Amino acid sequence: MTVKQLSLVTSALALGLMASGGASAQSKSLTLCWAAWDPANALVEMSKDFTKKTGIDMKYEFVPWPNFADRMLNELNARGKLCDLLIGDSQWIGTAATEKHYVELTDFFAKNNISMNDFLEPAVEGYSTWPKNSKKYWALPAMGDAVAWTYRKDWFNRADLKAAFKAKYGYDLAPPANWTQLKQVAEFFQGREIDGKKVYGAALYTERGSEGITMGFTSAFYAWGARYDNPNKPYDMKGFINSPDAVEALTAYKALYDCCTPPGHSNAYMTENLDAYKSGQVAMQMNFIAFFPGIAKDPNVGGEKTGFFSNPNQKTAGATLGGQGISVVAYSDKQDMAKEYLKWFAQPSIQKTWWDVGGAPAHKSVVDAPGFATSTPYAQVYLDSLKKVRDFWQEPSYAQLLQAMQKRVHTYVVAGSGTAQEALDGLLKDWTEVFKDDGKL
Repeated sequence: MTVKQLSLVTSALALGLMASGGASAQSKSLTLCWAAWDPANALVEMSKDFTKKTGIDMKYEFVPWPNFADRMLNELNARGKLCDLLIGDSQWIGTAATEKHYVELTDFFAKNNISMNDFLEPAVEGYSTWPKNSKKYWALPAMGDAVAWTYRKDWFNRADLKAAFKAKYGYDLAPPANWTQLKQVAEFFQGREIDGKKVYGAALYTERGSEGITMGFTSAFYAWGARYDNPNKPYDMKGFINSPDAVEALTAYKALYDCCTPPGHSNAYMTENLDAYKSGQVAMQMNFIAFFPGIAKDPNVGGEKTGFFSNPNQKTAGATLGGQGISVVAYSDKQDMAKEYLKWFAQPSIQKTWWDVGGAPAHKSVVDAPGFATSTPYAQVYLDSLKKVRDFWQEPSYAQLLQAMQKRVHTYVVAGSGTAQEALDGLLKDWTEVFKDDGKL
């Protein structure tokens, strides 16, 4: 072999080693999967601190909300390796735990001094535990959220509208304290002309295809004190899901839809409600608190034009849980690095930063800190909401349960078919079949 040939061989070996080293360095990365929305963008920026401290690069797979559940659940069911970390919806926890899609984190939390007592109890119960009321954890609370309301504060403060409202209803125009007042306020604004433009009362969730109308109706369902089943006898649903309180709540939700929504608002969820509100069509909208930071900064409706209130009570306090926990995917080859991310994310200082950039921590060191309630215009609403949240079924069969509720509620509320009692009696029948198939009845 000539010197020249030896040099070429040496160069080739060096290049090979460099390529190998590059591949190894490149593999020191994690892919985090979530929905595509503003909080995800905030998390990207915040996670640069994690990369700086650990040398682990972060990659992301963000999916638009209408496709998020199908895309991620298909990935889990296929035992795919796309996601190392997944911020998954609260309803998935039962399926993800029983099917072992997520890594159980109970021992990991204990060994690393990550205490679930440091997080708000409703968030831990909603995002982290399975079975319910157990101390087995499958996720770290990541994004506290609930359905709450925004209102056009500038309209509510107009002297002419305040006088007209009080003359009609006998009390001051203000954020409604209950669902009775909610309907009266919505009726007052429905079809009214403000600044030369016809406006409407409220944007509600009515979407049929995924979970929208269920998330909307349960805001009333919980406020009426209704329950899915007997608290003393799980899966005993007769007289609970179709109780008089449940019927009243569903009747009220349809009445609000019929009287006070914008034209064509028959298949609306998060985006449609945001559009209706930001474009100045409605006086109020229901939506997840996660969107409130963006609304507060919006050039058209932000600042002093918008106010916020938690879901109104009726017979009791209640609000629909949103939000997600962050889990380590069981099919990831990088579980140790993924757990490093959880250790970083769980730090009180990082949780504080998460609030500052537009996320929603449930860590007590953040939400119980002096001044938190006034740190943003919606912070108090966030606190009030998380104290009274309830969630949909988190059963492994939640998808079948959800599809049945979507169909029954939409058929009654939007299509106007049958009565509220018939809709809920039908839902009882549907759910009974699901739980019988599961061997739970």
